[in-house]
Formats: sequence, C-alpha cells, structure tokens
Amino acid sequence: MESYKELLEGNLRWLVDVKKANPAFFDKLAEGQSPRFLWIGCSDSRVPATEITGSMPGSIFVHRNIANLVVHSDINLLSVINYAVEYLKVKHIIVCGHSSCGGIEAAMSGKNFGFLENWLNHIKDVYHYHFDELQKITDERDRSDAMAMINVRQQVWNLSKVSFIRDKWEKEDFPILHGWFYQIRDGMLKDLNVSVNSVEQSEELSLLV
Repeated sequence: MESYKELLEGNLRWLVDVKKANPAFFDKLAEGQSPRFLWIGCSDSRVPATEITGSMPGSIFVHRNIANLVVHSDINLLSVINYAVEYLKVKHIIVCGHSSCGGIEAAMSGKNFGFLENWLNHIKDVYHYHFDELQKITDERDRSDAMAMINVRQQVWNLSKVSFIRDKWEKEDFPILHGWFYQIRDGMLKDLNVSVNSVEQSEELSLLV
C-alpha cells in the first residue's frame, strides 16, 4: 500500500469516531469558524497545536514555520495575524516553541545549511546575542531547550511591535500575547510568563530580550 494512503484511511477512522461522539459536529463546523486563539508554532510534525492542547478543530487558528519565528517582512505571517485579529476577533495569540527544535539546533551548530540560512539567520542573531549566557549551560540538550525558550521570548517581543496590534492596544486590552514552551520528552506545555497586551509591557519585555 502506498504510504500516503494511510492518511486517507486515518481520516475515515477519525471521521467515524467524531460522528459517533457528536453526529452534528461537521454540520456545525461548516457554518464557520470562531477560534479564540491564534497559535504561532513550529512546523515540527511532533507539535500539532490542537492535539497537544486537547482541542477540537475550529478552536485554534494556526500559523506554523521553522522555529516559530515572527519576522516583520513575512507577509504570510502578517496576513494570518491580521485576519485573526481584525476579522476572527481572536483575543489571545500564543507563540509556542519546543524542545529538540531542529531549527534552533541548526542555528546553534555553526554549520552552513545553504538556502535555509536565509531563515536561520533570524535565529542566529538571537543566539549570538545570548551566546555567553548559553555557554554556561554544559548539557547540550538543556542548552538547546534554553535557546528555544529565549527564542520564544524574542518572538513575542517581535509580535508586540506589529503595527496593527499596537493600534488595537490603543483601544482595548486585546490581543494578549503569550509565550509557551512544549517539552516533547514529557508532553507538557509550559507558560513562560511573557504575556503582553500593551505598548508599555512591550517596552518592559524589550529589556529582557
């Protein structure tokens, strides 16, 4: 059997289970989406937003890229954020990094990855800024995880500088930005306590990145 067909068969099994639990689920889902959260996560196949949060389809609007970066020239990302904030009225935006992140480890390795360097350079800039701090961590795996958490903090700050988010903050306290970390080894999500919902808090965070 062609391996890709496993996905189609898996869909059928999932469909049966969902309909058994809630026969009207797909009818309601087809009416539209009203997610409460935007998730900016890593493309890593081990970190699916809905599964690790125990959520159902329709509850989380998702954007994923290598190492969960917020790059101000990324029109794809900015379009997702703008749609989530302006049209879906999402109140919470979560930037979630994770352990054993290939993008983080590649940026820290000192190796050249060709075309990928165009993306990895955003991570390398953060790594070089925190290099001395990170070198104090002797265990390589712990050092990588620490860098992944530093990267989340940096990306929350980057997010807090997006113009239309700041425009929203002039009128209300939303969206609230959050930084989380997912530990693959035990499946736990950790709140990194870098929540921001004002320009003032953004400026305070700038002192920590």
